[in-house]
Amino acid sequence: MLNWLTKRFASRRSSATTVRVVRARYDAAVTNDDNRRHWANADGLSANSANSAEVRRILRNRSRYEVANNSYARGIVLTLAHDVVGTGPRLQLLTDDAEANRRVEQAFMLWAKAVGLAEKLRTMRAARATDGEAFAILTSNPLLSTAVQLDLRLIEADQVATPDLGALVANAIDGIVFDAYGNPVEYHVLRKHPGDSGVSREYHRLPAASVIHWFRADRPGQARGIPDIMPALPLFAQLRRFTLAVISAAETAADFAGILYTDAPANGEADSAEPFEPIELEKRALVTMPGGWKMSQLQAEQPATTYAEFKHEILNEIARCLNMPYNVAAANSSGYNYASGRLDHQTYFKAIRVEQSHLECVVLDRILSAWLDEAALIPGLLPTGLGPFADWPHQWFWDGHEHVDPAKEASAQATRLANHTTTLTDEYARRGQDWESQLRQRAKELALMSELGITSAPGSADESVIPTEQINEDDEVDDQVPAK
Repeated sequence: MLNWLTKRFASRRSSATTVRVVRARYDAAVTNDDNRRHWANADGLSANSANSAEVRRILRNRSRYEVANNSYARGIVLTLAHDVVGTGPRLQLLTDDAEANRRVEQAFMLWAKAVGLAEKLRTMRAARATDGEAFAILTSNPLLSTAVQLDLRLIEADQVATPDLGALVANAIDGIVFDAYGNPVEYHVLRKHPGDSGVSREYHRLPAASVIHWFRADRPGQARGIPDIMPALPLFAQLRRFTLAVISAAETAADFAGILYTDAPANGEADSAEPFEPIELEKRALVTMPGGWKMSQLQAEQPATTYAEFKHEILNEIARCLNMPYNVAAANSSGYNYASGRLDHQTYFKAIRVEQSHLECVVLDRILSAWLDEAALIPGLLPTGLGPFADWPHQWFWDGHEHVDPAKEASAQATRLANHTTTLTDEYARRGQDWESQLRQRAKELALMSELGITSAPGSADESVIPTEQINEDDEVDDQVPAK
């Protein structure tokens, strides 16, 4: 009896504590006949497995081919490199010794000009767009005209590889060896480019301190880069195919001066004529047709009215993966007004600032550190008493972006300075200039003008305050935004 009651209450307790499992699902996780082929290539590979050596090689080759043969692709990559790097970065030290700052800045800029730093940075940005990554080796060049003989030797991503992959340890990716904390400690650089004549498996083992590797990590743990324009590669192909198809259709229609046709029924009253037989026509001649036949000229159906619209949409989609607006990618601002042009450019300029900040951390600061280490060995080149190099505050200046309406921008600038919502440092930095250097230069000009008896024109910025009229950024104006 007791056992029966025990089992009875135990079963009740068991039924009372039963947990109901609610099974929910996402529509995007459902596989059916409609989406099975679309998601067929979706996989769960890691970042480095998905970006294997063979996959990266195929993507690099296709990107380079498209940039070499597609005018839009070439222009987009060049525009991106020019907008990110411009004429090159400019160093500004921020120590308390102004004279020492100027000495170091001048010596570094002379060296940067001697090694062609700006041009090499533009090449690195273009390589990152087409190859997915850019590599530079810090080396020595005894032929440089400057005291510091540090140089930057660029290499293509193809050369950073390990031929004997079987010899790699667990914490290594093709061409790069990492420590236990995920820091690169060694790079493998082939002695010869794989695309050169002759195959060589020899490679150099370079310490990570001598190699600069610049790429964008889209996924955690990613060690090698893929082309920035990778998502647009099929779109570039579609754009070229559509253009060639339109041209071919137009040429086919233009090959026929006219066509003979008859309204008579089959075997009706009409002179015989061979089908598809070409007839040579003389220029400026009056021609008679066979009895019962008429002549009609083919109507050109290409390009269709949707041709320009298709190119607009496909270019807009291509440029989106680079955060680039259509009018910059196409170099065509027809249809834009002032407000819409400014609005489209905001996302692009923000992306440029992010890339410049990344370039400063990964590339420029490494170059500056190596330059200071070598400059410290040259007597009298660097000032003394400023402490360790790591304690020297500094920043980098880049080219500013030209405003589409200088008058409105100057007025807005005067308004910001008048109500103390900005500083001269910020305003000059927008133009990529050092505010101290600009003010010193302006002081020299004013002193010389006073010495020569030259006075400012009435109403100029030197004698009066610039009007601070209110600007409404959303106003629709008729001025077109100039093409990039």
